[in-house]
Amino acid sequence: MEPASNPEKNDDNNQNDAPAKCNKRGQWANKREFILAIIGEIVGLGNVWRFPYLCFKNGGGVFLIPYVSILLTCGIPLFFLEVSAGQLTSEAGITCWGRICPLFQGLGYNELISLYMVMYYIVILAWAFLYLFSSFHTVLPWTSCNNTWNTENCIDNHQNDSFYDQINENATSSAREFWQRRVLGLSGGIEEMGSIRWDLAGCLVLSWVICYFCVWKGVKSSGKVVYFTATFPYMMLIVLLIRGLTLPGAADGIRFYLSPDLTRLADPQVWMDAGSQILFSLVVCQGCLPALGSYNKYNNNCYKDTFALCILNGVTSIVAGFAVFSVLGFMSYELGVDISMAAESGPGLTFIAYPWAVAMMPLPQIWAAFFFIIIIFLGLDEQFVCLEALVTSISDLYPSFFLTGHRRKLLLLFICVVSFCIGLIMVTEKNQMEYL
Repeated sequence: MEPASNPEKNDDNNQNDAPAKCNKRGQWANKREFILAIIGEIVGLGNVWRFPYLCFKNGGGVFLIPYVSILLTCGIPLFFLEVSAGQLTSEAGITCWGRICPLFQGLGYNELISLYMVMYYIVILAWAFLYLFSSFHTVLPWTSCNNTWNTENCIDNHQNDSFYDQINENATSSAREFWQRRVLGLSGGIEEMGSIRWDLAGCLVLSWVICYFCVWKGVKSSGKVVYFTATFPYMMLIVLLIRGLTLPGAADGIRFYLSPDLTRLADPQVWMDAGSQILFSLVVCQGCLPALGSYNKYNNNCYKDTFALCILNGVTSIVAGFAVFSVLGFMSYELGVDISMAAESGPGLTFIAYPWAVAMMPLPQIWAAFFFIIIIFLGLDEQFVCLEALVTSISDLYPSFFLTGHRRKLLLLFICVVSFCIGLIMVTEKNQMEYL
């Protein structure tokens, strides 16, 4: 009979195995890189265009009660579970769960859903780049109806009184027509794909090139990039917040944003919205957190990091709400209408309502450029960190093949090229000549 193994000796070997694997895969140069990479991933567009809308939609300040409750009871524990699993095993989403328990490896394969996010999310960056380039025009193109894509029902910034005239139901703002007809070229249905919008395709190429070179050397490159991409949006957000708070009507916008409605707490939809916002903004169950945690040192205090990062995510969402609704309050003040008519969610807030609002400020080109730079950096951080996690997961499945030579870079290039080709479907239009 073979002698029984010594459990204490096996435990020591397991503990030494993790740092050895980290040396082969690479590690964050310091803890700051890990913190900034996580910030870049969890602080994104959802904080700017989704949380403020959900807050005023679901009872204003009352929405913070289910939001904080679910953050403490669900968001933080799941966040800590995923980061610590990656740090413990020094492996990404797929293989880290397999090392903990072979039956759990299917949980890791499920996290490859992030591949779909990589394909479609970057199209938002292409939209933002197109808006940024348009911001340098002498006259912002979404403020005028004297363009080839405008219709006879277009109302520009100089016709504020008639825009919200309830009698004229066919009137549309120049900002909405710029978004729908110039940028998207909306068709009658999904079956009418049409030709490619080459300006958007060029912006898509630019977005993919930036993402590739942010990730191509793994944590050696992405760990340095996050020093700028994770901090610069905060500086821009503070600038926009200060500017928004100094505008007339800002107080009305903030009051509308936070006005409490206690009766909404009895609505299950409010709690569902809070839960979905927490889980999506903290990127749990997407494979990113184990991958980022796997590059940590084995004895890093990720418990402390988890609390600090999750609280920062929530605070950023609230501050972004002040920045957005102070400007929307100014917009409603200028138009003389209720702010509920200006508040929108998702792309409508970012690409219609906010550009329309900044066009009413002095030097609108500057404020429009600031805003879309924030959108680009927020989206870029999320995109390349998610891409890093995806490549790390695949590399850990076949470490002897992808962790040597330039094969990891070729894998990254393959994912970028294939995702770009699929993304071309999302930058098509109904009829190119109709709108240009």
